[in-house]
Amino acid sequence: MYSIGLDISKSTINVYVPYNDLDLVIENSLKGIKTLYSKLKKQYKKELDKLVFVYEPTGNYSSLLKSFCANKNIRCFIINPKQSSNYAKALGNKTKTDKIDAKMLSSAITLANKKDIKVPVLNILYEKLQELMIYKSLIVKQKTQCMNHLESKQYNTSTYLVNKLKKKIELLQKEEEDILEKIKLLLKTDDTLYKSFLNLQTIKRVGEKIAIELLLHFIKYPDANKKQIVSLAGLEPIYRESGSSYKTKARISKSGSVSCRSALFMAVFSYQQLDLPLIEFYKRLKEKGKSTNVIKVALMRKLLILAHSLYKNNQCYEEEKYVKYAGN
Repeated sequence: MYSIGLDISKSTINVYVPYNDLDLVIENSLKGIKTLYSKLKKQYKKELDKLVFVYEPTGNYSSLLKSFCANKNIRCFIINPKQSSNYAKALGNKTKTDKIDAKMLSSAITLANKKDIKVPVLNILYEKLQELMIYKSLIVKQKTQCMNHLESKQYNTSTYLVNKLKKKIELLQKEEEDILEKIKLLLKTDDTLYKSFLNLQTIKRVGEKIAIELLLHFIKYPDANKKQIVSLAGLEPIYRESGSSYKTKARISKSGSVSCRSALFMAVFSYQQLDLPLIEFYKRLKEKGKSTNVIKVALMRKLLILAHSLYKNNQCYEEEKYVKYAGN
């Protein structure tokens, strides 16, 4: 097995090839990736099938490489950025450059389990949904900036600027609504997925936007179990303890999907509006003296597990049936 390290940026990809200890810089474009593949075919020849591309997922920047590997049947080890960062520290890499990172990624193949090395599978519907959600996030960010700016200028600026900001906010709001409609139309092309989208909304406080974020999380990790889906959202508790002298409070890892965590936080923000079992769960934790932040994280985990169960079983929420998910 020959691991090729690829450090991906917006316009370029730094590549480390173990063969002849070779460092390359290629364009992050289909032409650049094809040129690299042609070079690797000449170098590795009959052993080409032993190649493994090692890289970090970088959203849209790595999507082209992922698509190419899927089409060419190239095995990959797509390493978690936090895992690669910890590995770099363990190696003692004090200097961080794209060239050094590419070489580090090549050697990071030692961290991979057999199941981690595989040909990427493209879910076209997921990719389209993800692209729309990324753009929607950009629109929401711009709208929030305009709203904050408007609030700061309401009482000490001209009517002209206030009106311009209000108009801009209206346009961004309309664009956000249009994107949401496009997302719903895409979901309707898959009957099972659209049914799941509707099922998730049978949970109180889970509206269309939150349901979409949860769906994307579940689609991305189709084989994840209950424990794994929580971990992949960065909601699993982690502890640091050494002997009897060093011990920290438990906290969530935050190493998973930020958008999924944000959606869950918005869902539990007003806990009084949740389903009864989750409200009872909140009260029990409160009686035990748990802080509000700790309780909200616990509610986020419970809600995620409940939503995942509905998704897996293609079911609507039934309070009595799912009351166990709000238990201790």
